[in-house]
Amino acid sequence: MKRYTTAQIRNVALIGGTNTGKTLLAEAMLLEGKVIERKGTIEAGTTVSDYNEIEQQNKKSVYSTVMYTEFMDHKLNIFDTPGSDDFIGAVITSLSVADIAVMVLNAQQGVDVGTEIFSRWVKRLDRPMLFALNQLDHEKANYDQTLETLHQSFGNKVVTVQYPVNPGASFDTFIDVLLMKMYRFKGTNGEREELEIPADQLEKAKELNAKLTEAAAENDEGLMELFFEKGMLTEDEIRAGLAKGIATQGVYPVFCLSGLKNIGVKRLMEFIIKVGPSPADSPMLNDDKGNLIPCDAKAPTSLFIFKTAVEPHIGEINYFKVTSGILTENQDLLNVNTETKERLSQLFIVAGKNRTKVTELEAGDIGAAVKLKNTKTTHTLCDESRVFKFPPFQFPNSKFRTAVKAVNEAETEKMGELLNRAHQADLTINVEFSKELRQIILSGQGEHHLNTLKWELANLHKLQVEFLPPRIPYRETITKVAAADYRHKKQSGGAGQFGEVHLLIEPYTEGMPAPSKYKVNGKEIAVNVRDTEEIDLEWGGKLVFCNCIVGGAIDARFLPAILKGIMEKMEQGPLTGSYARDIRVCVYDGKMHPVDSNEISFKLAGRNAFRAAFKEAGPKIMEPIYDVTVLVPSDKMGDVMSDLQNRRAIIMGMDSESGFEKLMAKVPLAEMQRYSTALSSLTSGRATYSMQFAGYEHVPADVQEKLLKAYEEEEKEE
Repeated sequence: MKRYTTAQIRNVALIGGTNTGKTLLAEAMLLEGKVIERKGTIEAGTTVSDYNEIEQQNKKSVYSTVMYTEFMDHKLNIFDTPGSDDFIGAVITSLSVADIAVMVLNAQQGVDVGTEIFSRWVKRLDRPMLFALNQLDHEKANYDQTLETLHQSFGNKVVTVQYPVNPGASFDTFIDVLLMKMYRFKGTNGEREELEIPADQLEKAKELNAKLTEAAAENDEGLMELFFEKGMLTEDEIRAGLAKGIATQGVYPVFCLSGLKNIGVKRLMEFIIKVGPSPADSPMLNDDKGNLIPCDAKAPTSLFIFKTAVEPHIGEINYFKVTSGILTENQDLLNVNTETKERLSQLFIVAGKNRTKVTELEAGDIGAAVKLKNTKTTHTLCDESRVFKFPPFQFPNSKFRTAVKAVNEAETEKMGELLNRAHQADLTINVEFSKELRQIILSGQGEHHLNTLKWELANLHKLQVEFLPPRIPYRETITKVAAADYRHKKQSGGAGQFGEVHLLIEPYTEGMPAPSKYKVNGKEIAVNVRDTEEIDLEWGGKLVFCNCIVGGAIDARFLPAILKGIMEKMEQGPLTGSYARDIRVCVYDGKMHPVDSNEISFKLAGRNAFRAAFKEAGPKIMEPIYDVTVLVPSDKMGDVMSDLQNRRAIIMGMDSESGFEKLMAKVPLAEMQRYSTALSSLTSGRATYSMQFAGYEHVPADVQEKLLKAYEEEEKEE
């Protein structure tokens, strides 16, 4: 293959909800460029992009697939992305290296929740976008309604470039109002004839052409003046105006398609080449220090690794975008993340699982390399003459979590290695070895997301794992003042052990006054603070430790041991074994022995005195609360709200966003287990949600009672 210049490259991400037909559209684009000789089918599992076994079983994309096609002396790098929100990570990584997004809509259903989710990421990543109304050949296709939903969601930025003459099962003709031509298609291989617009369609076509011209002119002052002067613009002038509008997300052109029958695909590709941005025209990337990195072939070479995958019989494959310079075979580059050198001994361009060896790639192009030693996703490789690093991807917070364990405990170490490797391949999979919960916690974007990983472990690595409900990271605290004392005394021949500690505890809040006088159980206790240690706890909250010893009742050298004993009990709270927080402890009296007192004695005395006081101080369990935002179609709002209220949610507010209802609530984490599955079931997959940690709050009395009983049972079993 010849080397394409930056100006001849277009990087296109196909995005959209499930069942919109992205995979068949990609197949038709490859056919047009003669990368394949015939289109594959999803039913037969023969498409270029869905080549993984699990995709072929499920009949839908689960990974993003990198492909290319050659057309009109240009190279189009195509990213076919999953339509499910569970695999949003693959969409984000593809959009991050693409220069234009094609939002594919199913003409039977119009704007869906996938359109809404992915368009927000398009906006966040500052990518141009156009709309492709697909499946216009379906008997239930409704072009007018689909267009209406687009206008409702995206407003006047939506402009028609094409409209179908006969949408439905017989669809084979559309009118292009940019070229002012009608196209009629024969068969399923993209064969078309170009015709004049018939008289009965001419008025509508002219009206839409005028709107398109006006939209193009609005994005360029010079064109606007020309438009006012002449009352019209040429095709090239309209393209120039649309190019500027698309680049700034001021215009969203609409195209008509049938990926299945290859109707309109060639025309879409022509438009992307003539109007869409090249990598050099796209917004420049910023390095992690905010410096702009132009996509310039004359600059020193740099690459950004946007994807890592493991292929059978090959091993790790790193997919990259050449962000500057010209990459050549056997070139040595510095991995800035690991500060090691990598030799790119072989370069490939890819179309699914098919790899074609090349000798060089220019700035803006997409390629792949194998056998890199220390290079992972989000790493930057640079020529040493200009060293910089791109920032990592920003992903949404996890929405589904589960505990995981190997069915065969002997394979626990193997499982840990495979889970870490899975995280490297998909950064939205997070693995936490939780000391607090004594579980390995997996989190991801949904139950289907993690079940896909479970399938991979079982089928590709012959490792059986089971998912368990994750324990909840509760916290324990107190609500009132309490005092206790404890004497540790042990004599068994030889040196003994002796330590006595008197302390009081109270709830701690930021900015509270220093302790002085307390009344506990009818008895007044005065304290005189000599020293205060404020400890920020790893798990949140504080422990404030006050030395109020007077008259040398306890030697100062034993105070660290007392604190250590208290900290041990804070790490395993007296109620449920959860971490304790937000407590002030005043050690105000005690006794010691000139011979038998030592650190271990005072550590045990401090720990037991703290435990006794804790149980008298109105102890409370606190639970993690999350801010949950649900985007839901209005007809499902009642069902979703009712379900949330059954989960002890507090509804914080409601709003509308892009044709969807937005519901905001605070929900206990304990009630969010499998919520993604429940929400999908309630709304037939039309709703989505996000969640973010908000803080800790006291659990209701009935919930606390259940938790205490459950912990007692667990202790008995152990």
